[in-house]
Amino acid sequence: MSGNGAKKVAEVAVKASKSIDWDGMAKLLVSDEARKEFSNLRRAFDDVNHQLQTKFSLEPEPIDWDYYRKRIGSRLVDQYKEAYDSIEIPKFVDTVTPEYKPKFDALLVEFKEAEKKSLERSAQLEKEIAEVQETKKKIATMTADEYFEKHPELRKQFDDEIRNDNWGY
Repeated sequence: MSGNGAKKVAEVAVKASKSIDWDGMAKLLVSDEARKEFSNLRRAFDDVNHQLQTKFSLEPEPIDWDYYRKRIGSRLVDQYKEAYDSIEIPKFVDTVTPEYKPKFDALLVEFKEAEKKSLERSAQLEKEIAEVQETKKKIATMTADEYFEKHPELRKQFDDEIRNDNWGY
């Protein structure tokens, strides 16, 4: 990887690591297994990011061809220098990202929809829990009429059973 391209990659890696809300994502995890996998993902990301910032951002030290000419001989060193100068490092062409970007975007949309549904369901369950806790507090002193007021479908069911002379035995 050329020095200039490596620096750009390292800069992008730094920007990417700063834009990720790791703590926010960690708060969304529910199971221990998910937390463990998330921790592994974060560690792997940090490792790759560290390598990009250190290993690939360093410029190679220039070769002191004169030093080797004096010690080995100019003919052999000139052959190596010519071979070294003729080496062309191919530019990296990303063919994977265009292929997987639409798939990733589709998964991201699906994730957002699932997140929205999950939050709605969570709010609904919180409401139901609050109602059950309230009923639990009042159950000892609650009358049948008060209970049926909150659950009219049960009143209808009981009235239908009484009307049809169905006493449950």
